Amino acid sequence: MELKSNKRRAINLTENALRILNSRYLKRDERGEVLESPEEMFLRVACAVAAAEQEKEHWAEAYYDMMAGLDFLPNSPCLMNAGRELGQLAACFVLPIEDSMESIFDTLKDAALIHKSGGGTGFSFSRLRPRNSIVGSTHGISSGPVSFIKVYDSATEEIKQGGTRRGANMGMLRVDHPDILEFITCKAEEGRLDNFNISVAITDEFMEALFNDGDYSLVDPHTGEATRSLNAVEVFNLLAEHAWLNGEPGVIFIDTVNRCHPLEGLIESTNPCGEQPLLPYESCNLGSVNLSNFVKDSNLDWVRLEGVVRKGVRFLDDVIDVNGYPLEEIKEATLRNRKIGLGVMGFADMLLRLKVRYDSEEGLQWAQRVMNFIADAAADQSEKLGVEKGSFPAIPASVYKGRPMRNACRTTIAPTGTIARIAGTSSGIEPNFSWKTVSLILDTAMTDYHPLAEPYLEQEEPLPGHFVTATEISPEWHIRMQAAFQKHVDAAVSKTINFAGGASREDVAEAFVLAYNAGLKGLTVYREGSRRREVLVKEEAILREGRPDKVTGYTYKMNTGMGNLYVTINEIDGKPFELFAILGKSGQSVTAKTEAIGRLVSVALQHGVSMEKLIHQLGGISGSSQIMHQGGSVLSIPDAIAKVMTRYLKENTGKEPELSALKEICPECGGQLEVSEGCFFCKGCFFSRC
Repeated sequence: MELKSNKRRAINLTENALRILNSRYLKRDERGEVLESPEEMFLRVACAVAAAEQEKEHWAEAYYDMMAGLDFLPNSPCLMNAGRELGQLAACFVLPIEDSMESIFDTLKDAALIHKSGGGTGFSFSRLRPRNSIVGSTHGISSGPVSFIKVYDSATEEIKQGGTRRGANMGMLRVDHPDILEFITCKAEEGRLDNFNISVAITDEFMEALFNDGDYSLVDPHTGEATRSLNAVEVFNLLAEHAWLNGEPGVIFIDTVNRCHPLEGLIESTNPCGEQPLLPYESCNLGSVNLSNFVKDSNLDWVRLEGVVRKGVRFLDDVIDVNGYPLEEIKEATLRNRKIGLGVMGFADMLLRLKVRYDSEEGLQWAQRVMNFIADAAADQSEKLGVEKGSFPAIPASVYKGRPMRNACRTTIAPTGTIARIAGTSSGIEPNFSWKTVSLILDTAMTDYHPLAEPYLEQEEPLPGHFVTATEISPEWHIRMQAAFQKHVDAAVSKTINFAGGASREDVAEAFVLAYNAGLKGLTVYREGSRRREVLVKEEAILREGRPDKVTGYTYKMNTGMGNLYVTINEIDGKPFELFAILGKSGQSVTAKTEAIGRLVSVALQHGVSMEKLIHQLGGISGSSQIMHQGGSVLSIPDAIAKVMTRYLKENTGKEPELSALKEICPECGGQLEVSEGCFFCKGCFFSRC
């Protein structure tokens, strides 16, 4: 479609936004050369989505205008794939897993197709029989849900290589499943199941037992019979302990979710970040309104906001019709219910512009006021579309009997990590994480200030009292804010409840109870610095009296910016005992430092320090001479030695520590990763992982 107008709205993008678009969103040729501008990208998306309309040119111009003005942006798969061969525009999918080997691996194949197309998948493993159950057809022993989560995680690791958007998963298990204790603890060790967020589906029955300090029954999903009972307080404390340890599992209050669902059928899982509960095979496409753009004279421009909400609903509804679905079952389920997820971003920046503190009663009032307004406008627009184009087919078996409605669900609050950075605003409904970000770009340290804080920071003035960051806000206020939005949201709310590093396990447990009582559908917590922790493992020290004359070892060659590095790791009794590092053709100073690192690593190994801890300390250290080696970056000599030790562990023990998990560093640029809405993101190179 060629649009005739030459008076299109110009796009005011930040330098960071341009870098994001160039790195992941704009079309490229076979050689990797960028083929389109940001304006052409938005035109591509607008024309592709407006193809569902009779007045195609009119709606293409309208859609382009609201995207170019950064008033509204759709989810990343839509920006990446609309108008291109792939054509898969949805972000959220839930796939069913039945209790059979055929279903388990058919679903894994389906998930692979979704991940390849840029979508994320949610699964409930609650229907799988518990570990050590007898399998009737073979008389074998079941390995249980957690073993298959590991299989799915490994498959995702392979599928995501080379994709423009990394595949992410939600793994869910009911609290009354017999393997619930194994599930709660399955991510205790850093680096495990990194392609999964996990959540416990908590029932009202469990919460009642918790409040009464009583027991509840575990039920075998294969037989439907109770197998044993557990004390609810003990299980809840274990859950809180592991959420305190590293943020997982999260919780989904599954009975609350189903009570609020407007359709027949049982919700068992959500998308990877928890904001979109879906029936089996449903998908949902998302888009967010940039609230910061609507501040006008100490208020909001409500008329303009309503116009963008209405266009946003129409846009997302059109996506359903032009989408290229990866599976026929997904197409059928999505067209049957036509769920969309219109949400917001820039809420924290909106409050800053209004001079309202996030953790205040006035902040809560603004949250309810703006989301209630959006929900009403979205519902009214969907009703009008129901009259114009027809209601969703499953409406007779819904709460909307007798009332036209185009979309079974219309609103959600999603993570907007990347699209918020394109729009140059704060993410979702999260408070700002910081006012200043230092990143290393092409060996140059760049300092970025939040635009609203920059005038104060540059002049070294104290920030006004309404400037508050995520870690300065108490967990109670985080939960109250999430609850304020949830009251007016059809689906759910993705938000991180931040805790200070010194918070206790009891603090986390109290937050879960507060969330349940506040009517939330789920909760994700993150305690500052907790992802840097390693599970403490007691090892027998291998320090010996003297060194044998003959030892077995491995020598590795690694290209570095300083020359070729040769690292030898020697073993005694099959355990690493010493490390020698030699740098070829380099100056005496660098050679001496390299040798010194090797000696210190050797002493540490001989005194029982694990190689994982050494990798944790050395990996990610940046130097002035960085280089690519075997598809990855080598940041410095210490980083190269850490990579050699990682390779050694993988080849000889099967372990493969992942630096991004151990250190909260970006695997692409070595910068600091931040945690928000259940996702990691890097402000240096815009890497993200949920």
